[in-house]
Amino acid sequence: MPEEIGYQTGMLPTWGQLVAETHETNPDLMWPQSIDVYDRMRTEDAQVGSVLQAVTKPILSTEWVIDPAGADDEVVTHIAGDFGLPIKGRDPIAPLRTRNRFSWNDHVRLALLELPYGHSIFEQVYRPEGGLLHLAKLAWRPPRTISDIKVGSDGGLIAIEQHGVAGKLKVTIPVDRLVVYVNEREGSNWLGRSLLRTAYKNWLLKDRLLRIQALTAERNGLGISTYTGAPPPDAGTYEDKEKWADEQVKSGLKIAKEARAGDTSGVSLPHGATFELKGVTGKLPDSDVPIRYHDEQIARAVLAHFLNLGTETGSWALGSTFADFFTNSLNAVAQHIADITQQHVVEDLVDRNWGPTVRAPRIVPAKIGAQHPATAEAIKALLESGALRYDPALEAHVRALYGLPVRDPNYTPPPTAAEEAA
Repeated sequence: MPEEIGYQTGMLPTWGQLVAETHETNPDLMWPQSIDVYDRMRTEDAQVGSVLQAVTKPILSTEWVIDPAGADDEVVTHIAGDFGLPIKGRDPIAPLRTRNRFSWNDHVRLALLELPYGHSIFEQVYRPEGGLLHLAKLAWRPPRTISDIKVGSDGGLIAIEQHGVAGKLKVTIPVDRLVVYVNEREGSNWLGRSLLRTAYKNWLLKDRLLRIQALTAERNGLGISTYTGAPPPDAGTYEDKEKWADEQVKSGLKIAKEARAGDTSGVSLPHGATFELKGVTGKLPDSDVPIRYHDEQIARAVLAHFLNLGTETGSWALGSTFADFFTNSLNAVAQHIADITQQHVVEDLVDRNWGPTVRAPRIVPAKIGAQHPATAEAIKALLESGALRYDPALEAHVRALYGLPVRDPNYTPPPTAAEEAA
């Protein structure tokens, strides 16, 4: 097979070239400074946290299965056991223990951190058992620990480097030990693109508006105590009048600082002095409107328009349309996770145990938003149409679904009218 003639990146990529591949022009969002910014966005802002939860929670709660896809039973059982997932079309078998075993749900949760950070990287760790290699864990390598990503001229990943700790040198992990989830990777950009990138400007402006709003309430919300001193007496020398003015300033300042509301509160003033609470004159700018606008734009950045219903549109009429767009995007993210896992975990595990010529099963997520509720009417219609037939397992499932008691094994029901006629 002929080698590639062109290239996606230079022959000797450096840290500067790595950053340049992201095509990022904002210095605050250039890696690795971007990690701190996206951390602030997802931990300090309620709307950003809400949209991230809206994206990740449905994917975490969906059902994942191992599809045999024509692979040998030994291979399918091995993969399903290591992942702790059920096999499609077979009754699920619970593992004997879950402690110190690979957790698929926890792995998906960490893999989805590619959305805020742009990338999420894992190291494959295996354990030998029974003459075969088993998946011990996929060890997460946090973005803060990564010092460099080595990329070939064809844009392919070569290795990653981690910062040295406790006096140790940098750690290099080769690509054959890595599983790398990258959001919207283009060419040799293995840093990816954060899902929050398009929402950054709105988050920044909203953050400034919130600070101004809080400062406005703090400075002007209660008014300012203002004391106006009494005029000096007509008699007396200039020095006496100056002394009188100084005493008025001191006593007035004391009154203004100590003024409090209460049942026994009051102010005693000399003749001609005044005391009042002065607020802002004129109309203050309404910061709620731009803050609400920026919240809407943050939700739009991840197609979560439904989070704005009731505030943006004032109606739920478009809810189903918005939900369809959103669930389609969730299914695309779930399929992306499945594709990377299939290529770099499932097939790697099969290759290490049985070789590259053996067929591998597939890891498949259930389609989000396509589940049909098992209502009593639906079950009745399926039974009457013949699409389903009664069996003890179906009855046990229906009883559990509706919280009904378990069937008494010693009870024999009377025959039905049809059974008596027969």
